[in-house]
Amino acid sequence: MGLVDTWGGNAFGWIAAQLIEAFYNIGFALLNPGLWLAWVPQINGPMDPAAKQALARFIYYGASVELFFAVLVIFAVVTSAGLIFNAFMWRCVRVLEGVANSVGRVAAWAGLLMVLQQIVIIFLQGIFAVSDISIGLGVTFERPVSWWSDELKLYNAIVITLCATYTFVQGGHVRVDLLYAPMSFRAKRRIDMFGALFFMVPSAIVIWIYGWFFMWRHLVLPNASASDTLDRLMTRSQAFQWNVETISTSANGFDAYFLFKILLLVFTFMVLLQAVAVFYRAFLEWKEGEASEAKYLDKDKTGDETADRVAKIH
Repeated sequence: MGLVDTWGGNAFGWIAAQLIEAFYNIGFALLNPGLWLAWVPQINGPMDPAAKQALARFIYYGASVELFFAVLVIFAVVTSAGLIFNAFMWRCVRVLEGVANSVGRVAAWAGLLMVLQQIVIIFLQGIFAVSDISIGLGVTFERPVSWWSDELKLYNAIVITLCATYTFVQGGHVRVDLLYAPMSFRAKRRIDMFGALFFMVPSAIVIWIYGWFFMWRHLVLPNASASDTLDRLMTRSQAFQWNVETISTSANGFDAYFLFKILLLVFTFMVLLQAVAVFYRAFLEWKEGEASEAKYLDKDKTGDETADRVAKIH
């Protein structure tokens, strides 16, 4: 019986027990990776009983209360260290914003790839009336033209999900600041801290919980649900088998829609990281004053800004 079971209906006691057990859960998971990752080497074929049980644990804990409190404890420890050593918190901000910028800058190329692929499809269909397109060096990958046309949705999804936090860091999202704009500098930072913790984080958590089980329902049979207990999943894991759905929404259309479900989770994870970055940056700027505004902020230079710099040099 764990600490959580001993607190009965006491809400505060239950939360305290969860926080205490979170330290144990983090250590146990790190020291015993095989208990929840043994299924990875068998991702493309039949799984042995140990791998099936590991997958059941991975699915259950991936959107569990235990994971929530483990992440909360990590956030609390890192934040506490940052409150004592502000330089450490600034480094966290730079790393988190760097992740958003790096992923976004790479994913943004999917937009160009989408345009080029659409041009090729129109060119081949309109002039040569081809029915299939094949690419590859050594190993040929061939699909109908309709598949390639439908696959353009994936590039669009990549840009939307993987560039969202990058656009946030760059200040590129459309904003209507009727109340926010006239506020003082410190008031804005307080609003940013509140919004990160009470809007960004809860929204991301809800999307993660639904998206996690939504993804696994399209990858594994029998289906898992958020209401399943660990014991029930462990029992049902004996019948686990890979069942990656490849159903297309149209004849000969794109059939890897499970990738969209994976992108949804990646998007949610990056939003959570960005929420932490927003909270840390807002706190540090609130504490250090206006002189720290946009400190260490890695923003892309636009064409106009580059032209102005060149003009000043000359």
